[in-house]
Amino acid sequence: MNRRSLAIRRTKNAETSQPTPQDKAAADPNSRSLLLVSEILVKYLDFAEVYYADDGKPGKEFRAMIDAVAPVNELYGDSPADEFGPLKLKTLRQHLVEQGLCRTEINKRVGRIKRVFKWAVSEELISPSTHEGLRSVTGLKFGRTTARESKPVKPVEERLIDLTLPFMSPQVDAMVRLQLLTGMRPSEVSTMRSVCIDRKEDVWLYEPDNHKNRWRGHRRAIPLGPRSQEIMRPFLDRPESQFLFSPAEAEEWRNEQRVLHRNRGTPVYPCELLTREKRRI
Repeated sequence: MNRRSLAIRRTKNAETSQPTPQDKAAADPNSRSLLLVSEILVKYLDFAEVYYADDGKPGKEFRAMIDAVAPVNELYGDSPADEFGPLKLKTLRQHLVEQGLCRTEINKRVGRIKRVFKWAVSEELISPSTHEGLRSVTGLKFGRTTARESKPVKPVEERLIDLTLPFMSPQVDAMVRLQLLTGMRPSEVSTMRSVCIDRKEDVWLYEPDNHKNRWRGHRRAIPLGPRSQEIMRPFLDRPESQFLFSPAEAEEWRNEQRVLHRNRGTPVYPCELLTREKRRI
């Protein structure tokens, strides 16, 4: 589902012989305009595409919004937006449960749907009472719903990481070890550039161009101690504006390794893995 499909639904409504709520409102100047749910969704996605943009492109939250409003359009797109109340939201929530989504994801999607109608109130597109009614629908509670629970995401055991490192390209190896030392997110370590690293003091400070809370105006400074600096040194010999870790270089390394081991007939033994690791140090 996207804005185009929502717009098509709106066009089809205009082509029917039955008068729409908008036609009735136009005939009565004193009557409040009753937009359809699908029309509210179209208007909101136009807004969200700009509001949730990352560097001029639709961001992750915008794509999540599209997923959240798709079933709203499917079930209630032809309904007047002011009639989308708590019972309809609960019906939609049960629809998500039956689709097999986990409880926490359902709560996130319902929260996004409420956000759409909150925005519509702020634009005076629907009655404030509509959003107030939706606010009364609380999130699904652990142990009090038939929705499945998601398995907790646990960190990878460090011993497994150590076993995997010898098979990684130098670029990925460095990125993984930096994450272990600093707690950086994958997006932060993969977009590191020299221009973003203050190397004036013994402990360097890395300020990512983009991070999770940048939209809140928060500053993020990641300290890089001696061990992190040592990992990074082989990759600092490039223009400041370029990323430290190049996917093209990693792919070139992978291709070289594939050629070297193409005709190999014996397995890779632990002693060889240790030798490879020593070469990296």
